[in-house]
Amino acid sequence: MAFLEDRNHTAVTEFILLGLTDDPVLRVILFTIILCIYLVTVSGNLSTILLIRVSSQLHHPMYFFLSHLASVDIGISSSVTPNMLVNFLLEGSTISYLGCAIQLGSAAFFGSTESFLLAAMAYDRFMAICNPLLYSTKMSTQVCVQLVVGSYVGGFINASSFTLSFFSFLFCGPNKINHFFCDFTPLVELSCSDNSVLLILDSFSAGSIIVITVFIIAISYSYILITILKMHSTEGRHRAFSTCTSHLTAVTVFYGTVTFIYVMPKSSYSTDQNKVLSMFYMVAIPMLNPLIYSLRNNEIKTALKRQLGKKPFS
Repeated sequence: MAFLEDRNHTAVTEFILLGLTDDPVLRVILFTIILCIYLVTVSGNLSTILLIRVSSQLHHPMYFFLSHLASVDIGISSSVTPNMLVNFLLEGSTISYLGCAIQLGSAAFFGSTESFLLAAMAYDRFMAICNPLLYSTKMSTQVCVQLVVGSYVGGFINASSFTLSFFSFLFCGPNKINHFFCDFTPLVELSCSDNSVLLILDSFSAGSIIVITVFIIAISYSYILITILKMHSTEGRHRAFSTCTSHLTAVTVFYGTVTFIYVMPKSSYSTDQNKVLSMFYMVAIPMLNPLIYSLRNNEIKTALKRQLGKKPFS
C-alpha cells in the first residue's frame, strides 16, 4: 500500500486494448467479417422491430417482448463493435478512462437486461400455454409494460454496480487490457487497490441475475412441458411446442455462452478462449436472435410475406 500513498505515481487516464490479434492481415480479415456481422445485426434487429410495429397480427405480448429484445441486441453489439472496428484499423488501440467506464456499463446494462427479457418471455409462454383462459388478463398491456420496465431497471442497477466499482478502482500501473473491450475481469487485474469487497458485491449482483432468470425460465418450461404432455391432440402439442422453440433456442445459446464466460472456473480455459466466447456473446448472438425468430417462427414469416406482398402505395 506504500506505493499507493506515493504522490509521484501517475494515474491512468486511458487504456490500451490489445484486441484479438497483432497480425495486420488477420486484422483486415476480422474487420471485414465483424463489419458484415454488425451490419446484419443492426439491419436484422431493426427489421424485426419495424415488422412488429407495422404488422397488426404481431401486436401481442410475445412480440412486444421480442421488439425490446431486438433493441437490446442492437445495444449489446453497439457497445463494443464500433470501437473494435476502429481499433482494427489503427496502430494504437486506446480508449479513454471515461470511455472505458461507459463501455463497461453499457455492456453490463444490455447484457443483464437481455437476461430479464428472456425470463419475461418464458413467463409469457407459460401463461399462454398453461393458462390460456386467463392469458389476456394476466398478460395485459400494463403487465407487459411493467415487465419490460422492470427488465430495464434491473439492467440499470447491475450496470450501476459495475460502473461504480470501476470508478472506485485505482489504476496506477500498467494500462494494457488483454481484451477487445473493457471487460470487468481484466480491469480488476490492472487495479492496484484492494477490490475484494467490490468483487464480492459485483459477483453477487451478476450471479443473482443469472440464478433468478434461469430459475424463472426453468420453472416456466417445466410447467409448459407438463401441460404439453397432458394434451391429447398431437396437433395441439405441436402447435404449443412450436411457439416455444425460437425462445428456447435463444435461451440455450445465450445462457450457454454466459455460463462459459462468467460461471466456469477461469483456470479451465485460456484468455484467448475467453476472447472468442466474449466475441460470440457480444457480437454473434445479437445477429443470431433475429435469424432464430424469423426462421423458426411461422407468424413472423407470414407477417413478413404479407408486408412484402403489399403494393408500395396501396
